[in-house]
Amino acid sequence: MAQVLLIDDSAFTRKMMKNILEPAGHTVVEASSGEESLKKYMEDKFDCIFLDLLMPDMSGFEVLEELRKLHNEVPVIVLTADVQETSKEKCLQLGASEFTNKPLNKDKDHIIQLVEKYSSQG
Repeated sequence: MAQVLLIDDSAFTRKMMKNILEPAGHTVVEASSGEESLKKYMEDKFDCIFLDLLMPDMSGFEVLEELRKLHNEVPVIVLTADVQETSKEKCLQLGASEFTNKPLNKDKDHIIQLVEKYSSQG
């Protein structure tokens, strides 16, 4: 199964994602900030990354920019409450593979499908 890096400053969102992904057999490594996520990215190998856009220390856009500098090949799925089309376009231009919206409670199957889709590409 997949090893997922989950980057979100919301403990509630991280818990919800773990409750979706771990019962499906995936391993979830949590990062509560952009800086922490880059450290974990460098320390381990991941099959896919879920990334929030709005975080206090580094935005998701800044994380995407840093991952690009590191020649990231791990699929990044942006998971955000930001529904602006311009945000989606910017994420895709910065190398995100997918853009999906919160809240998660009604999209459990979709989240699992995204992990399976992108982790199988590796």
